[in-house]
Amino acid sequence: MATYLYRLGRYCFRRRKAVLAVWLAVLIAVGGAAGAFAGKTSDEFKVPGTEAQTTLDRIKGTFPQQGHGSAQVVFAAHAPGGIAAPEAGRAVSEAVGRIAAVPGVAAVPDPHATGAVSPDGRVAIALVSFDRKLADITDQQRDAVRAAAEPARAAGLDVAFGGDAYNRMGKVDGGEAIGLAVAGVVLVVTLGSLVAAGLPLLTALVGVGVAMAGLLALTGSFQIITTAPVLALMVGLAVGIDYALFILSRHRRHLDEGLEPEEAAARATATAGSAVVFAGLTVVVALAGLAVAGVPFLTVMGLAASGAVVVGVLVAITLLPALLGFAGRALDRLPLWRRALRTGGRTTMGERWARFVVRRPLAVLLVALAGLGVLAVPAASLNLGLPGGGSQAAGTDARKAYDLVGESFGPGFNAPLVVVVDAHGTPQPEQAVRGVAARLQTLKGVRTLLPPTVDPASGTALLTVIPQTGPDDADTKALVDEIRGQRSEVKAATGAGIAVTGTTAANIDVSTKLGQALPPFLAVIVGIAVVLLALAFRSVLVPLKAVAGFLLSITASLGAVVAVYQWGWLDGLIDVPKVGPVVSFVPILLIGVLFGLAMDYELFLVSGMKEQHVHGMAPREAVVAGVRNGARVVTAAALIMVSVFGSFVFGHDPVVQPIGFALAVGVLVDAFVVRMALVPAAMTLFGRAAWWFPKRLEKVVPRVDMEGEQLIARLEREPAKEPAGV
Repeated sequence: MATYLYRLGRYCFRRRKAVLAVWLAVLIAVGGAAGAFAGKTSDEFKVPGTEAQTTLDRIKGTFPQQGHGSAQVVFAAHAPGGIAAPEAGRAVSEAVGRIAAVPGVAAVPDPHATGAVSPDGRVAIALVSFDRKLADITDQQRDAVRAAAEPARAAGLDVAFGGDAYNRMGKVDGGEAIGLAVAGVVLVVTLGSLVAAGLPLLTALVGVGVAMAGLLALTGSFQIITTAPVLALMVGLAVGIDYALFILSRHRRHLDEGLEPEEAAARATATAGSAVVFAGLTVVVALAGLAVAGVPFLTVMGLAASGAVVVGVLVAITLLPALLGFAGRALDRLPLWRRALRTGGRTTMGERWARFVVRRPLAVLLVALAGLGVLAVPAASLNLGLPGGGSQAAGTDARKAYDLVGESFGPGFNAPLVVVVDAHGTPQPEQAVRGVAARLQTLKGVRTLLPPTVDPASGTALLTVIPQTGPDDADTKALVDEIRGQRSEVKAATGAGIAVTGTTAANIDVSTKLGQALPPFLAVIVGIAVVLLALAFRSVLVPLKAVAGFLLSITASLGAVVAVYQWGWLDGLIDVPKVGPVVSFVPILLIGVLFGLAMDYELFLVSGMKEQHVHGMAPREAVVAGVRNGARVVTAAALIMVSVFGSFVFGHDPVVQPIGFALAVGVLVDAFVVRMALVPAAMTLFGRAAWWFPKRLEKVVPRVDMEGEQLIARLEREPAKEPAGV
């Protein structure tokens, strides 16, 4: 691999104008496609095959409104008489009439007619049904519904809008600009030059621009979850900057050794570029592996982020060498201080740390393991769920509506369950429906049942069950399980079949499905890691050690997520919209993304150790040399990733915020505890055994030459010749 990348790096250096022109043309073309074909993203977390989704699909023909979007308009009166006061009542009725006239609104019953008024007479709910799916409701329609409620506001009522139509997910609040600014500062501190620091930022922005434009162009033809572009942006920025930094730092080291810029760029692309390609491959495979969960929206998120990583790798090994060609020896222009990566023979902090570790490897290992174990303890209490109105930021319309309904009607009114009663074939369908309702009313956890909606032609009815607890409460999940567990008894007593659906049941089913998918997905990831790292390093112990470190990083990160988002720790420091269950796809997403990113540092550090070892250095000294050469870059790369991921924590989106936090903590732990402490300690304890590889496998496993050993030997033998094909 190193030889091919050497040729590619030299070619891009020499043909820099053509390479730059191609990337600019790609950026313009894909951007134009995004402008021409971009559609809407979806806020629906649907999982085919679950009972809730299967039941919903089955009844869409009979009750089409169940597949359509809906909203809640919540009216609150503070004056004496409440909603029942004449002026307030007229204002609500007028607002409801105006909402009903909005194009796309199928129905909106007056809350006075349906009895949807709180016991204290202060709050009323108008349920708005649209004539189309949630994904097809436009922002103009949402705004029109808001505007139609103006008479109620003019009468002094508080009006809030909630429900599926207003629970918007996957919003970016601009915090990524903070991450880019911090990344720029880290690059300047690391590289010491504004020109050098600007190259990784420039290449990352080009890569993210191409990836995001391509993804937006696909939204017109495919259903893409709203969170997918955000994840692609998050991962694309982080890996784009890091991959360019890895290659750039190796390029500068070769310049310091006296190589010409062209040769330095070619060798950097060959060696560090090999690590980048392998690291990118692991990220892509891990993210694409999210398809193992069998959850379509999660598969889309994984593929979207994978696309961003692929583009980032291609930019790093083609556009960056071309830009290095433009920079030439002027790479260190606009210096802020003398060459940050040149040590002048001085002992670096990384080397001092490495020598400390190799002198006390067992102590470092035990202390690091103890710290990670403490951090991982909360992970045992992990509880999964999906965000709703209660997860929105305080002060938003959706959150106001959720809180008003919960306070005035009870938390269960935010968690209605739809029980589908199939009384077809029973002698008296209506009596069977009443029998089912009577039986459900006796179940523990049921607060009340709303009047059924019956379709006489099909003998099917919808029973809305209001639990006593909210959508995030474990008792609500227990009630869903209890209703489903009553199937055989209900069938025997009434002759009718039952199934549970609705948003609350669907969210419970999705969370259960994702929880069940975690073990097989983790097994796939571990298998991939062992194979790829064995191929890269031709070692048995190195892959096993890397996998153990990755599992430690995952559990520690999940522990931190549980402590903050489920237990409410650091509440004054991090503005968590609502403490409760962790977003159900955060753990599996964390595993996929963090696995690939963790392998970045593993490959970069350990490849440096092996490079020194294959050139004859003793194991301990090879460990020291590997950390010395890689510590500054790995530290900078980790800080950049933490700043990019952490910047998304400043937003208030209930999905994006915990993902950013989980990845930031995961990278922080993996880079500074696992890779910079556990890895050198373990490699020291392994000694020469770290590089043992069975002779039988030596013959069948291909050599990828990631350290460039064969390439360097060839160049030393034929210094005046270029590799064939250049």
